[in-house]
Amino acid sequence: MRLRPLTVCSIVLAVLVAAPTVPAFAAEPVSVATPVPTPAPAPAPTAEPAPGSAAEPEGAEPEATDAEETPPEGTETEPGTETEPGGPEEKLEDGLALDEGRVRAIVELTDPAQHAPVAAQAAEESVDVLLRPRTQPFMVVEGTAEELAALADDPRVTGIRRDRTYPPSLASSLRLIGADQAHARNFTGTGQAVAVLDTGIDRDHPAFTGRIVEEACFSAVETGVESLCPNGAATQTGPGAADAETAKCLDGGVNLCEHGTHVAGIAAGDKGVAPGAGIVAVQVFSRVNDEEICGEPSCLLAYESSLRLAMEYVAGLQRPVAAVNLSLGGGLYDTSCDDTEEGRAFKPAVDALLAKGTATVVAAGNEFHEGVAFPACLSAAVAVGANDDADAIADFSNRGPLLDLFAPGVDVESAVPDDSGAVHSGTSMAAPHVAGALALLKAQSPQAQVTDLVDKLRAAGRPYAYEAAGAQVTTPRLDVLAALTGSAPQPGITQSPAPGGPGRDPEPDPSDSSGPAPTPDDPGDDPQPGTSTPPTPVPLPTVTVTVTVTPRPAAAVCTRGTAGKRLTARKWAVEIHRSSGTIPDATLNCYLKLVQKASKVFPELTRASTLGTAYRTLKAAKTARQRLDGALLVGWLNWAHGTNGTTKLTAAEKVRLSSTSTGAALKKATKNL
Repeated sequence: MRLRPLTVCSIVLAVLVAAPTVPAFAAEPVSVATPVPTPAPAPAPTAEPAPGSAAEPEGAEPEATDAEETPPEGTETEPGTETEPGGPEEKLEDGLALDEGRVRAIVELTDPAQHAPVAAQAAEESVDVLLRPRTQPFMVVEGTAEELAALADDPRVTGIRRDRTYPPSLASSLRLIGADQAHARNFTGTGQAVAVLDTGIDRDHPAFTGRIVEEACFSAVETGVESLCPNGAATQTGPGAADAETAKCLDGGVNLCEHGTHVAGIAAGDKGVAPGAGIVAVQVFSRVNDEEICGEPSCLLAYESSLRLAMEYVAGLQRPVAAVNLSLGGGLYDTSCDDTEEGRAFKPAVDALLAKGTATVVAAGNEFHEGVAFPACLSAAVAVGANDDADAIADFSNRGPLLDLFAPGVDVESAVPDDSGAVHSGTSMAAPHVAGALALLKAQSPQAQVTDLVDKLRAAGRPYAYEAAGAQVTTPRLDVLAALTGSAPQPGITQSPAPGGPGRDPEPDPSDSSGPAPTPDDPGDDPQPGTSTPPTPVPLPTVTVTVTVTPRPAAAVCTRGTAGKRLTARKWAVEIHRSSGTIPDATLNCYLKLVQKASKVFPELTRASTLGTAYRTLKAAKTARQRLDGALLVGWLNWAHGTNGTTKLTAAEKVRLSSTSTGAALKKATKNL
């Protein structure tokens, strides 16, 4: 199983899309239950059960040694060349043909009526069918690269790609955006609802008394991945379906499902932005019990397939929903992702919600990146970055021209399970401020187009002027009171980049090489990384537990470092190996989480989510592919450490993911890094 997580701001949870999505904290399949017993609810989407159910010496010139990667004479074709346009190779996502194990994948179909015949064809090819949504033109399967390639030959199949996962992303914030004055004027969002697609909700928390109007759960299941639906199935709708206090949410006394309750409290809790709005709580995460994927024993991830089913469910509800909140994400973009494989599959769900008068509000991500995470990169989504109470952009927040709004996301207090409260930071906390604000505006103007309401928020916001990617950018900070009353925006603020942060161009290390690193002296065959104590380059803001019986340890905001200096491959191997470097293990593990979010090679083709597997990736150098993996890992680690620039990394990943790349092409990509 290969997962590629999305991240929440402040509390780290993960979401699975045949690969999972993760919540955005900063530090950040299906039996059908009875429909929700509320006035004229839309039926939840159902799914039919499946039938039967690292390193070479610096300066060394890498040579391709494996026969399969050394092209025959005269066959030096460019990577990515397809033999036949429209053929099965073209339908397979880059990298799938190289996978050596069984892969969970989404099979896009010409229309929903093709489920049965394609499922039958899949059975002939020994492909396991995991999910068949009756109303959507896709199915989820699991099979080897060869089996998926054979299935792609079916003319009813339009494409096959990984079912990716996304992790979650993470003040008094109400006063800063004018929400307290809006409440005093009786703007509370009554008659509207906010849908929170996250890790569920504490159903009996005092912050939500009488406010939870719909519940559902879409939680993918496979080997090593458990459903978080209370009924244990992949789908559940009705009261209790999004319960965040079930046994599967608990891990050693820690509630892994805390993120969704915190997000819901910000958007529409009794002390939230829209305290009169209803809450549609939808659990979209699954529990993953695999340290190789999580970097820890267990984590939560949201699969893309689960997200698409949840969004269809919300679009079918017979009640006004002003906004869907997605405080999760994965994969980083500095331009619109509408025309990417992921974007083409996901954007129709966002468009369908828009057609029903519902905006999709998404956390931009916590990587201090001049761009945003997926799916905030979709043009139809509302991408939200984070600011603090001093009207400064949060040091961890993504930013740039793709961003629609900033909103409070530093030290935001909200509800958490066990009838408690806590303070968290992240763009995961910023997004629900905007979702709640849209509920206020929609309640004020029920007939208005939701796109017009988003434009009103943008026009009324306080302008933040700053530099991104060498250009001047202005992004408004949320001011819901000005939007409701038609007041002129507050005076703009010119933002300064964080001192020494990744906003500056670092001086290159003259001895730097992005290529595979040499093995440290006497490293041992199986390194067991330990714990080191020197200073960390990653800021670790304190998360204060405000109302709880047993105080919990503070959660850190996992974001890019501020060193801004490239390390050589040799130096990274030393840092990762047995506490022999100066960067703490906690920081290195944070960097590896960021690498998994930004890269498609890690962990979809190569596992490097723990210090041990990362070290082995740096040490392996027998084949051209292994040498390129080592160079890519060094490049991504430098990016996580604070250096700018991912263009060369992205280009090299395309070569690595192509099944037609020759040994010469792999060697050239390694050298370019």
